[in-house]
Amino acid sequence: MEINPQSFVVVANRLPVDATITPESDGSTAVRWHPAPGGLVTAMDAVMRHNPGAWVGWCGTADLDLDPFTDDAGRMLVPVTLTAEELQEHYEGFSNASLWPLYHDGVAPPEYHREWWATYEEVNRRFADAAAAAAADGATVWVHDYQLQLVPALLREQRPDLRIGFFLHIPFPPFEIFRQIPWRRQILTGLLGADLIGFQRKTDASNFRRTLRMQLGMRTHRTNVLVPGSDGRQERRIRAEAFPISIDSHDFEELARSTRVQERAAEIRRELGNPDTVLLGVDRLDYTKGIRHRLRAVGELLEEGQLDSTRTVLVQVASPSRGRVDLYRAIRDEIEGTVGRINGNLATLGHNPVIHLHQPQPREEVVALYLAADVMLVTALRDGMNLVAKEYVASRFDGDGVLVLSEFAGAADELTQAVTVNPYDIDGLKAAIMQAVTMDRSERRRRMRFLRRRVMENDVQAWAHRFLDALTGSET
Repeated sequence: MEINPQSFVVVANRLPVDATITPESDGSTAVRWHPAPGGLVTAMDAVMRHNPGAWVGWCGTADLDLDPFTDDAGRMLVPVTLTAEELQEHYEGFSNASLWPLYHDGVAPPEYHREWWATYEEVNRRFADAAAAAAADGATVWVHDYQLQLVPALLREQRPDLRIGFFLHIPFPPFEIFRQIPWRRQILTGLLGADLIGFQRKTDASNFRRTLRMQLGMRTHRTNVLVPGSDGRQERRIRAEAFPISIDSHDFEELARSTRVQERAAEIRRELGNPDTVLLGVDRLDYTKGIRHRLRAVGELLEEGQLDSTRTVLVQVASPSRGRVDLYRAIRDEIEGTVGRINGNLATLGHNPVIHLHQPQPREEVVALYLAADVMLVTALRDGMNLVAKEYVASRFDGDGVLVLSEFAGAADELTQAVTVNPYDIDGLKAAIMQAVTMDRSERRRRMRFLRRRVMENDVQAWAHRFLDALTGSET
């Protein structure tokens, strides 16, 4: 199918839908589509409902070569083909074993392999080529996240007529950490192809601008970066600043208000034995999420009797993530072992104090869990934003519930009426959990009113408008 160039193009590692190959009764095969996972996809899916255009991304299945097509929502989807080897080296390798731990302040040791970098370059070039083909003259192109940091410059080489934005959904580390990476100059040069570079927090944007000064000797002024021209004289001015992402807040509230979700929330409480306190954690299984620290704190509270093990339940949803990476398999084993030890020591007939769900949950089920939970535990060791915190707040239309939130999550900058914690401080985390559990109703409701006002006013559409208005109005 020939691509019909669009005036607005989103470029992300994944399409908003995943393709799977299924056998047919006649012996042939067919491509089936279903919604793709991930916070980025969820956020941008909502944005594109109001900004129709093209979406460039991988289809979710290796070695599947598909033509561009228009989906039921009217979006033009442009699949980028990736081989199994490219997925291993670009996604599992350089993106998630090199960049991910580095950008999360070295919470785990990053690995660097030259063959991974070579594949990263090749895949970024393929995405840039697809975006160039999908963009109309003078189009706005919005590139997303750490897997595609070379795309802005590669795209600008081909299409200088385009307005190019880039948004980093994860943290950007301090210069002293970023400088470890052997290909640091190439990554910075790739990002500088954009007209506007967005970050989750002011500290991330500040880290980036300082890195440009220290590594490339560039001049910056406030949020502006002066990029030398190829002729050595003419400068290009770009902006690098914070645009905290959000969620489709009203969509979550509408779902939470539905009768079926409220009935499911009540059913969840009954299935758990109608405990006095339901604690909840909802995370992708990742070492940055602080799940181990959370389990340790709750386990100690249960063992010490500060939380009644017969009247308290922690529900921990840990969706599978990067299961072929050794470190992630080790994290899963450790979490399952910790849950087993807590339950082995404290369970009674018909009651486990910790419920571990290691499988993806439908969105309706997650929202029902939000409504059923007295306390939401977000204990990330480092997180660009953490949209789960905002989802919990948006879902609590009843004005109740307490959010315990890590100060190392970007959401802490906005959700200042949460009970904030340093998850590395186990005693402090235990004290925060007890503060949340014992908080009186009027205090809970006062805090939740503030949180809901912030989340409902600053939704994903407001975030997109702020970014796109800055992009289309920025100087080149």
